[in-house]
Amino acid sequence: MSTEKHVLRILDEVLSLDGRSATFTRETPLLGAVPELDSMAVVSLITGLEEQLGIVTDDDEIDGATFATVGSLVDFVDAKLAG
Repeated sequence: MSTEKHVLRILDEVLSLDGRSATFTRETPLLGAVPELDSMAVVSLITGLEEQLGIVTDDDEIDGATFATVGSLVDFVDAKLAG
């Protein structure tokens, strides 16, 4: 499964989007555009990504740009997976 598909599945699960993430593309805006993605959901999303993809994220690695779009989030996860 591609990183993008993993991220979309985790987004759908953590944010309870009921399949809405299936329509998301790399250009889909997240933070500020998806009402379910509030500050508490960001923490849950990071935890979900860490647990399900086996990555570790330090607080100083994340900022608003990480969650700007699906693509920026996927690129962040890809970079973490690459080491």
